[in-house]
Amino acid sequence: MLLKPLLQLKNFIKSEPAKSLPLPVISQHKDSLQIPTRPIEFIRKYPSVFEEFHPGGIGIHPHIKLTQQVLDLDAEEQLVYQSESYKQDVADRLVKLVMLARIDKIPLNVLDCIKWDLGLPDDYAKSIVPEFPDYFRVVGSKNSSTRLGPEVALELVCWSDELSVSVMEKKAKSGGKVYEKGKPLSFQMQFSTGFEMDEKVKKWFDEWQKLPYISPYENATHLGSTTDEADKWAAGLLHELLNLFVSKKADKEGLLYVGEWLGIRSLFKRALLNHPGIFYVSGKMGTYTVVLKEGYKRGWLAEKNEIVDIRSRYMHLMHLVPEDRKATTNAPAGSKKEEKKTSKQPGENNKNHEKDASANSKASELDDSVDEDAYDDEDEEDNDEVEDKKHGSGHGNAVIKKGRAGNVRNMDVRGPSRGPRRERSVDRPYRKNVDVRAEDFRRTDTHSNLDTRGAFKGFKKRTSR
Repeated sequence: MLLKPLLQLKNFIKSEPAKSLPLPVISQHKDSLQIPTRPIEFIRKYPSVFEEFHPGGIGIHPHIKLTQQVLDLDAEEQLVYQSESYKQDVADRLVKLVMLARIDKIPLNVLDCIKWDLGLPDDYAKSIVPEFPDYFRVVGSKNSSTRLGPEVALELVCWSDELSVSVMEKKAKSGGKVYEKGKPLSFQMQFSTGFEMDEKVKKWFDEWQKLPYISPYENATHLGSTTDEADKWAAGLLHELLNLFVSKKADKEGLLYVGEWLGIRSLFKRALLNHPGIFYVSGKMGTYTVVLKEGYKRGWLAEKNEIVDIRSRYMHLMHLVPEDRKATTNAPAGSKKEEKKTSKQPGENNKNHEKDASANSKASELDDSVDEDAYDDEDEEDNDEVEDKKHGSGHGNAVIKKGRAGNVRNMDVRGPSRGPRRERSVDRPYRKNVDVRAEDFRRTDTHSNLDTRGAFKGFKKRTSR
């Protein structure tokens, strides 16, 4: 996703007293800013955000400053960060996050891995934490260190019974319903189009849904590491964690890093593999993103969020091309319809530009809510599943089959195709013999046996004498 490095560069330039930086300085900080290409190429790609100039008319090294459009949007962003409603919302979500940790504190270096997903400002330790002394505090010293980094942590001051209620439990109690802790709760399942499972898998899922729901805020160390009960608890923890994020999704590596700190990384991986009806793992653009399916409706984020809205507007600004650049760009020869469009009266340009900006703003909200790698409710390949299968459930037959050899589909090319994308997914693995029967897939997959030993390393292990 290119929005994150763009905003980091924006903040870097804005932090300078002159509100501009020479290009060589930006190049020196390329890695820390996570700029994916040469800085000058990245900057010139977004002329509505960055402006290149030569101070004093000397053409040695160009300097980079921000356009007025992005400065105006940044001012609105700062107003959101300073609002009381935003600060209270962030404080509540941070308290819930710290309470999910069994030791009631979380290292800042772990928190930094997910601060983008939480919608935190860069200076949250100074701007947010001190305003809620009854909630949490920063403890530790930068001189001390652990295996995972500096032991400077956000520590819980007081446990909150009101906030230690999961989203699942809150829904169960909504509308005056009565719910007792430890009773079964069913997760909302949304399987992708064309997804099928055999009867044995369906039976396992039905039984899994009937298992007792253990709150992610409760101690679950008594559960066996490879049991279905532990799997359901881990799925509930992931579900709650993703609900704390502003976009209801997160980078997979960031999530697994949190899981490693909690001691349940392998259990997180198993939950992501076993439950595609709850979590969607997207592998677009070379990165993996975990999306909470129920957080989206038809590709749109179900709950509005101020930070997501601001990010949408930045996305829209990234895709804008200034009018002067449009005029100097030689358009390729097109159809008569395109020529008609370009022959409009000059007075209409501003009106049309405003209309386009309004329409694209709505579209960019979708782009940001799901980014470039978002949940599109299609069966996409997740290469990481191959890596994770060794951590799968002990119910080898009860793992959902997903991917080329997983979904039970009619692979007969004589039938109508759903699109060129589907045809490619058929052609690649079966070039020599395309006419493969679905029953063959079913027979092969249902005899798989996935090993789960070694999972749940943070919990008690059974010992045999």
